Amino acid sequence: MPAPLQTQQEQQKLQVTGFLFAIAGTMLFSLKSIFIKLAFMEDIDTTTLVFLRMSIAFPFYIAVLIYAIKTRPAKAAELSKRNIALAITLGFFGYYLASYLDFESLQHISAQLERLVLFTYPIIVAILSWVVFREKITIKVFISMVLSYAGVGFLFFNEAGAGNDNLVLGTILVGLAAFFFSVYVVFSKALITVLGSLIFTSIAMSSALVFILVQFVATRELSDLDVSPRIWLLSFLLAIFCTLIPSFLTAEAINRIGATKMSITGSVGPVFTIFVAVVFLGEDFGWEHIVGLLLVLVGVNLLRTKPS
Repeated sequence: MPAPLQTQQEQQKLQVTGFLFAIAGTMLFSLKSIFIKLAFMEDIDTTTLVFLRMSIAFPFYIAVLIYAIKTRPAKAAELSKRNIALAITLGFFGYYLASYLDFESLQHISAQLERLVLFTYPIIVAILSWVVFREKITIKVFISMVLSYAGVGFLFFNEAGAGNDNLVLGTILVGLAAFFFSVYVVFSKALITVLGSLIFTSIAMSSALVFILVQFVATRELSDLDVSPRIWLLSFLLAIFCTLIPSFLTAEAINRIGATKMSITGSVGPVFTIFVAVVFLGEDFGWEHIVGLLLVLVGVNLLRTKPS
């Protein structure tokens, strides 16, 4: 009798810590929008900010990659030229292109609208899976899409009424970021199974630095890296607390509670972002934001709900 009881207690502990890791990872990732907005107040361009973020995170991902290769020989054996090329390609879409477009969108729209648009990416994933892999699509997806984008519409027209001349551009940019991240999610599933999450993520993230390095060298001067200490601090926070740590917290959360339960905590992200944006950035918050938030949360969570 004592043994099963101990096992049950251990399982409960894993469940609790798994949810705590999931919530912490979601909240840290949600702070990204806030730090980006604060950085732009210091008059820095998107290319330089993304380059600083990825440069700081790069050594840590290389260290994780080396560790994963040494400790997971079976997964490391799958590092063929084809699989490495696929991981680099997916890193281009998911960690370079989507990230750059997301950063740039925050030059034009509020952190609240940006977070809600990004939060709808599971809908795009469902549609892409239907188009590419012919996975079954149900009426639930369409209801989810209508509710979610109706919620986004509330915030969009609210910002339009505030006289934001670049609103359309910013919304298109973050919409493209959500699309390219969805492409990454759809096509990375099989490769993550083969290589493991640590090896795959480390290669994809490291390759993103190469792409932003090329862009930086082609479009900027070395003197552009002469930024204020505040920018270096915000870049460090973006790299470590909004990129590196949440990626591993999320991976460990999935390991402990599974991907389905992990997705439940995703709703914390937009709520937390809106709260911090209102308190620290002074963004407006009215009934339109409440309605928009509720519609998006209901719509996306409807899609995530599966029959038992």
